[in-house]
Amino acid sequence: MKTSDIASNSDYAEEAFTFEQISESSGDVLLEFGAPWCGHCQAASSAINEVVSEYSELRHIKIYDGKGKRLGRMFKVKLWPTLILLHDGKEVARLVRPLRSDEVRQLISKIN
Repeated sequence: MKTSDIASNSDYAEEAFTFEQISESSGDVLLEFGAPWCGHCQAASSAINEVVSEYSELRHIKIYDGKGKRLGRMFKVKLWPTLILLHDGKEVARLVRPLRSDEVRQLISKIN
């Protein structure tokens, strides 16, 4: 399964992609690593959702991260939420623990 086959998701997906599948993705993708019970993730949620809703072409994929989750380790995720902006499978930029929508907007502005 390719990331281009997957639409954005509003909940953290337990079924994560492999690093290879992410690397083969085309276009712009915003990966969000976190967990539904994480207070930092909950605090950042409204800012992230506000900005993502302004970019209809951007795929926003929420990935449930935690112990034993390889994809988060491959991307060297240490804190939640971590947003990783990809263009054609390559990391363009990342943002850790955003609290304001302008922080997220600044991250997404790096795709142009």
